[in-house]
Amino acid sequence: MKIAYIVNSFPELSETFILNRIIGLLKMGHDVEIFAECDPKRGTVHSDIERYSIMERVHYCLPQNITQFIQYILKGIWVIIISFPKIPIRLLKSLNKLKDSRTAPPLLKLLSLRILLLNKKFDIIHCSFGQNGIIGVCLKKIGVPGKYVTSFHGFDISSFILANENDVYKDLFLNGDLFLPACDHIKRKLVNLNCDEKKIVVHHAGIDLDKFMYSERKIRVGKPIRILTIGRLVEVKGHKYAIKAMAEVAKRYKDIEYIIAGEGLLREELEKLVLQLGISNCVKFLGAVNQDKAVKLYQQAHIFILPSVTASDGDTEATPVVLTEALAVGLPAISTHHGGIPELIINREFGFLVPEKNIDALVEKILYLIEHPELWPEMGRLGRKFVEENFDIKKLNTRLAEIYKSLLCKK
Repeated sequence: MKIAYIVNSFPELSETFILNRIIGLLKMGHDVEIFAECDPKRGTVHSDIERYSIMERVHYCLPQNITQFIQYILKGIWVIIISFPKIPIRLLKSLNKLKDSRTAPPLLKLLSLRILLLNKKFDIIHCSFGQNGIIGVCLKKIGVPGKYVTSFHGFDISSFILANENDVYKDLFLNGDLFLPACDHIKRKLVNLNCDEKKIVVHHAGIDLDKFMYSERKIRVGKPIRILTIGRLVEVKGHKYAIKAMAEVAKRYKDIEYIIAGEGLLREELEKLVLQLGISNCVKFLGAVNQDKAVKLYQQAHIFILPSVTASDGDTEATPVVLTEALAVGLPAISTHHGGIPELIINREFGFLVPEKNIDALVEKILYLIEHPELWPEMGRLGRKFVEENFDIKKLNTRLAEIYKSLLCKK
């Protein structure tokens, strides 16, 4: 199959679920090309990007140099002449009203994608995130052939809805061919927004279990207990609640380390909070890490925490990949009753869930795990087994290819 992936910026460290799918499809012999707005140019990238020569398959919507700019102008004039008369004016207006700051102006993105897709034919056009699905439906209407699949991951079904009208996906649901929510929580939201349930298939964000090897957790004499959080430094991840909880834990246990890996707009604010609470000696900010570094951090840790919260703009999560990775390596995990997380962490079996923003509950569960290390091995084994059964990327990519083929068989 020839498959096009429409994404935001690429490659993004925090979006391994997209990279894992693309690599899996390539390994199965499918031809995949990636269409992204821009290169985030963050310096740190996952090693698989180079290992599988992924960048050779990437096309950027925004011109990268003056030659591309001139080519875009000339092709753009032609595209406008042949394609845009097919789109109703009301659709162009609604498309350009989308406010989400994570995307380029949608009308510009639509034009750029149409230019890049000239003389290309794909069996499947997979749009990652709902707002790219809206762009995809417009491509379909102006004659770009293929079956259109849209996957939903979190903010696109929460804060994006609040920032626009409730019917922002109405045209997408009507004209899209298939929708892949990352969890049952998102599926329910899609159904509540009047998406045809027959077009919905839940498809999890899986991980490569060969990279995230299981190991039993033990306390080593003279070594600190390491507590780990990996995630973007943004409100929805709830870092400030974890830091405040660690300040309370540190009053009882001096020999602990809290490692925070990730980068984001809240880093300065969080570093100030650590200073104010007087716990700089046990809290370390590592910044952005690639997958290889993340694996080492998981292996060195004893407990994983991710106290996700509903952000002030309404942003919520599905099933965070970092939680899946932590369970896969055998870490007991603490998270919150938030989004699709209850589908991932079975309370008490291999982790604990607490209410959002409840620092006292976080402290209680962290202390409980510190004081009962004899529970760690069994919790780790159960967590690993659950991930093997439900989030193995090899199984999920095979299933994804089957979903694509089934869609192509439909008239």
